Amino acid sequence: MTSSVWQTSRFSIDLTQAKVMAIVNLTPDSFSDGGQLTNVSQALDHAQTLLAHGADILDIGGESSRPGAQAVSVEEELARIVPFIQEALQWQVPLSVDTAKPEVMRVVLDMGVDIVNDIWALRQPGALNVVSQHARCGVCLMHMHREPQTMFEQPMAGDAVVAVKDFLSQRVQTLLAQGITPGRIVLDPGIGFGKTIDQNLSLLTRQAELLSLGYPLLAGWSRKGTLGKLTAVKGVVSEPHNRVGASVGAALMAVQNGASLVRVHDVLETVQALRFWQAAKA
Repeated sequence: MTSSVWQTSRFSIDLTQAKVMAIVNLTPDSFSDGGQLTNVSQALDHAQTLLAHGADILDIGGESSRPGAQAVSVEEELARIVPFIQEALQWQVPLSVDTAKPEVMRVVLDMGVDIVNDIWALRQPGALNVVSQHARCGVCLMHMHREPQTMFEQPMAGDAVVAVKDFLSQRVQTLLAQGITPGRIVLDPGIGFGKTIDQNLSLLTRQAELLSLGYPLLAGWSRKGTLGKLTAVKGVVSEPHNRVGASVGAALMAVQNGASLVRVHDVLETVQALRFWQAAKA
């Protein structure tokens, strides 16, 4: 049975109702909102607005993972996120850091960050050791085909649900063998990230197969390219910031299908949709 609580560094997050993880990209090149938050003060103001709109968790990123994105150094990533984290830790809200670098994980976890959200699912050398040494932090493991620089040079082939389920199951077993307790683990099928439109849709419509692993699922559909292509008008694909309606619809369907968390840019609209749905089904 899927756990209803996510154990993190400072918080036990109740997942009996879906939680909204707000994206805070402190990057110049993220696919949707890169370069919009150009200084710490602006980023903090934006994060406060997201919380006022109903966000439950802030997910802070200092390196873009969009297709073709170039890696940044540990020093650059830390320079982008540490000043923000220093202030946000005082707000008493769960903080997640979207990173694959063990050096970054160690610094932010030592600061008191609650969650590591890793697109590499702790496969980078040293990452698993860092997380296992921080005995209470939460971790989100994501499936990714290849890597950001090459994920769409040769898109994933075959049944994505089977492949994603097998991968996430193997990663969970690796974490458990390292002493990481089940209540700390959330899984993310990695919408996009080298998958075709049909594969992405299968991960939504067959989400129950992923839930059978027994861990909470995080769904990250927000503004993704699949949504733009599926909602194109007369062959014109909308820009990421114009995919709000499709993003909210996908988030709502993911929650209807059992997702415990949704990672989104458009917090206000997502929160409104989820609250209406929860009231209507009560």
